[in-house]
Amino acid sequence: MQFYKKTSSRKSLTGIVIKITLILLFTLGIVFFLNRIDFPAPKKDIQKIIPNEKFKIVK
Repeated sequence: MQFYKKTSSRKSLTGIVIKITLILLFTLGIVFFLNRIDFPAPKKDIQKIIPNEKFKIVK
């Protein structure tokens, strides 16, 4: 009886393809459901006054 190394990787290739498609579907599903949620917009404008003292002229 002679042992031989099986070099074809068809089973592992299909397993990888199935895992990749499941990950993509899961990611797309999360993006789709996050897109459906209506997040509220901020009610007041955010303004920060920067004093002129902090600006330096660089030449």
